[in-house]
Amino acid sequence: MSADEQPFPSVWTRPRRQRREQPALTREQIVSTAIELLDAEGIDALSMRKLGTRLNAGATSMYSHVANKDELIELVVDEIYGEIELPDAGDPAEWRATTTRCAHSLRSAFLRHPWIVSVLGEVGVAYLGPNILRLSESLLTVFEEAGFSLTEADEAVNTVVSYVIGISTSEAAWLTTLARSGRSEQEWMDRLWPAAEQAVAPYPRLRRLYAAQRGQDRGGAREDHFDGGLACVLDGLEARRARA
Repeated sequence: MSADEQPFPSVWTRPRRQRREQPALTREQIVSTAIELLDAEGIDALSMRKLGTRLNAGATSMYSHVANKDELIELVVDEIYGEIELPDAGDPAEWRATTTRCAHSLRSAFLRHPWIVSVLGEVGVAYLGPNILRLSESLLTVFEEAGFSLTEADEAVNTVVSYVIGISTSEAAWLTTLARSGRSEQEWMDRLWPAAEQAVAPYPRLRRLYAAQRGQDRGGAREDHFDGGLACVLDGLEARRARA
């Protein structure tokens, strides 16, 4: 079955081809090399031709495992999700701490591979990937064991993951800009700050906020900002659980 003939074109909705002979190239090698390329050069550098050159492999060998670039992206995204620490339901009373650790692990994976945030909306049915399924099942278990109904647990998981993806998208874009500039985060902010303070001068609340943030360690501030926002999300979920 070709990718075009599938009702939902995706690497996860077609049978994996079985080969009688031992292949010279494996899907795992393709995915690993693609991630190396993406980490080094970003999403714009990814092409099947360039990947084939890195693998020293012909198109036939590659396409026997991956039908097209869309399938390749589904595979690399799921592989990154495999780096995330799976939450252990354990003590239901510890659901907040368990969720917090998982959220930090998800954010860390995205910041190690900042290109991922630019493709999350373009990965077809990536949610059927085995690593994403395992993460989803584990998080659902944490929330259901903590007292949420299954429907509420699903809403809670979607809310937490959406928060992490949203804030990580901004962080990843910022870190990518820094990497291209060749400056450290502190150097960039020191150069930008006078212009930023001038821009917010007519806005009293923003002016006070910027004044309070002057001289802060930017990496630490981003960490604190993430924790503060996550606490707001979990506070809301705790309130819903208490009402239930």
